[in-house]
Amino acid sequence: MRSALVTGAGSGVGRAVAEALAAAGFQVGLVGRNEKTLRETIVAAVAHGAKMIALPADVSNPLQVQALFESLQEHGVLSLDVLVNCAGTNTAQRDLEHLTVEAYQNIINVNLNGAFYCVRAALPLMRAHGGGTIVNIVSDAGLKANAKAGAAYVASKFGLTGLTESINAEERENNIRACAIFPGDINTGLLDKRPSPPPVAARQTMLQPEDIAACVMLAINLPARAVVEKLVVRPR
Repeated sequence: MRSALVTGAGSGVGRAVAEALAAAGFQVGLVGRNEKTLRETIVAAVAHGAKMIALPADVSNPLQVQALFESLQEHGVLSLDVLVNCAGTNTAQRDLEHLTVEAYQNIINVNLNGAFYCVRAALPLMRAHGGGTIVNIVSDAGLKANAKAGAAYVASKFGLTGLTESINAEERENNIRACAIFPGDINTGLLDKRPSPPPVAARQTMLQPEDIAACVMLAINLPARAVVEKLVVRPR
């Protein structure tokens, strides 16, 4: 059985990606700070025969990430085929005039550093296994800055774009590939952190979490000789 690890798996895009991977026959490790929401992700999937494991951890804490990966073998995960970094956050006070140092550091720690900690821990498992796929859920704010996203979020996503490119530059010879997905607006709980959260009608016209999960599966299911390095997806 192929194995995958998904961060931010308790809700939104992370939950949708975990469900898609489980439906495709993967054993899926669910990573998130809230064990309760991870268990909620598992309930429906297990009813359909999926194999999921709740792995509570704060990805912004390198010691917790290290402990998480050290515990994988105890859960029967002996190798890792796929890592999908979905964990992300933002703040309502996001413009440069009101953005605090603490909020800035938290956003960078979750969105960028957390992904790096997971990538760093996953690469030895993938190298030993003979290859793997890493998918980073970025944002179109990781291609072009905009005031709506805020400076800290934009900085974290530009960094995540660079991290993805670095994986491909350094790990190709190890049969490890990385894909950066750049979605436009997605209907997830992160919208509630906007200074003015959009109404229900607007959210229905946005991308939905399952749309991004389909993009993730495209990147994973490509033949090993191919890699989608960047994938931009927006509402039609």
